Amino acid sequence: MAPRPGFVLEVDGSTPPVLFHHGEGFRMERLPAGRSRIIYPSEPLPGLPDPDGAIRAALENPIDADPLRAQMFPGMKLTIAFDDLSLPLPPMRRPDIRQRVIEAVLDIAAEVGVDDVEIIAALALHRRMTEDELRHAVGDRVYDAFAPSGRLYNHDAEDPDGMVILGRTGEKEHVQMNRRAAESDLLVYVNINLVAMDGGWKSTATGLSGYTALRHHHNVDTMRRSKSFMDQDASALHKSNWRMGDVIKASGPKIFQIETTVNNNTFGASGPLSMLQKREWEWSGRDRATFLGMQAGLRRLPAGTKRKIFQSWRSPYELTSVQAGEVEAVHRVTTEHVYRQQLVPVEGQTDILTMGLTYICPYNVNSIMNPILVMCLGLGYFFNLYRGRPLVREGGVLIMSHPTRREFHPVHHPSYIDFFEQVLAETTDPIEIEQRYEKSFAEDEWYRHLYRTSHAYHGVHPFYMWYWGSHALSHLGRVIVLGGDPRTVRRLGFMPATTMADALEMASDVVGRQPTITHLHNPPILMADVH
Repeated sequence: MAPRPGFVLEVDGSTPPVLFHHGEGFRMERLPAGRSRIIYPSEPLPGLPDPDGAIRAALENPIDADPLRAQMFPGMKLTIAFDDLSLPLPPMRRPDIRQRVIEAVLDIAAEVGVDDVEIIAALALHRRMTEDELRHAVGDRVYDAFAPSGRLYNHDAEDPDGMVILGRTGEKEHVQMNRRAAESDLLVYVNINLVAMDGGWKSTATGLSGYTALRHHHNVDTMRRSKSFMDQDASALHKSNWRMGDVIKASGPKIFQIETTVNNNTFGASGPLSMLQKREWEWSGRDRATFLGMQAGLRRLPAGTKRKIFQSWRSPYELTSVQAGEVEAVHRVTTEHVYRQQLVPVEGQTDILTMGLTYICPYNVNSIMNPILVMCLGLGYFFNLYRGRPLVREGGVLIMSHPTRREFHPVHHPSYIDFFEQVLAETTDPIEIEQRYEKSFAEDEWYRHLYRTSHAYHGVHPFYMWYWGSHALSHLGRVIVLGGDPRTVRRLGFMPATTMADALEMASDVVGRQPTITHLHNPPILMADVH
């Protein structure tokens, strides 16, 4: 039986309470009948029956390129780069797809007689991965063969000797790349496409780059002109990366791009979280009992314990496609596979958009979801999960559910702490923040030191996360956080609400007394195709 597609449910009097993710917990909320709707994701597409065979076939039959084996030769300099721990979310069960692909590439390299091989985690300005995180991504076999000799390592965008400028685009954007990758005879990039903005030239032009180049597209102007990061035709971020790709093609290394897609089997068909994969009215008696028991247990646990439990979850994703070859040709096919799993047709916009925010985003894996990341997940990622037009009309209201505690990981997010306490205490305006504060954080020597030697995100990273939500901020009339710590929410520039009724009352000042309401039932990930 084919998996059921996503759909839009019109809420009536018989509709049960709807699930809202709420950090390391959940809320069940009733939405007003007759003017509310819920967008549900598609069921998971079937995985490929032979993932390893599919990977080998992709390497042997690439798109618009010679087979990988034909591009290798003894004595060559081969570099393999791979997406870091920021995706997929949650992390996948072992073996990770990156492990499967890298092992297949290394098998071919060994057969050809290639000895000069290095493997790089393409971090951009993200934190360095730990040994356990690297092992999970590439597997024990690859880690033990390459890490002890220093041939498996994290990209360092602040290494003065390890970065090179390849040129400038027609828009005068610097194109910067990891020197080892840039000087290789062949760069093999291993990607996991979780959402439509991943992959393509973003892999190398962003993942192996640094502040010198990233500032050209990770800025307020570009973010505001990206009328959905997930809609490539409407994304200024996408266009900038593709301009940089033209320079890489002309002046950079030869690239063999390997892209993969997974289904949205986030919580599994069975197990402790399986009810989260289902629609509420289809919950069995056992599902309801399991959920109620989980809710009761979570209420008794301290935040740190709940965080540890949820961060240990590994999703049973399955590989749905793998394609290799020329970057742009590969990415066109990849994007169609992503859309096939995630797109849900939606008719028209809404006055109020509601969403539940989870415990995890790309920047707090094995970490803490701090308030700035709450803003980024809601206004940067979930708001932008659309093609065509935003789900919520211009001047509408966003209600997002999350505890939004004033908590930070001191090792991973040191500059976030200072951004929250110093910058947001003065202003929440993205343009003012960019003009007054970005340069000092980006060039701060202590933040650079922590990024290079510890496991800290780069000093400029919280600025980029704030900019990520700038399109939503300029589009919306009000942002309300349901169940968030009031002082923390106000520091972000948003309004706190204790109950959904309170939130809807606050929204009425902006959208009237009988607004239309749309709930984005996410995750599993969906993308609204708004007509």
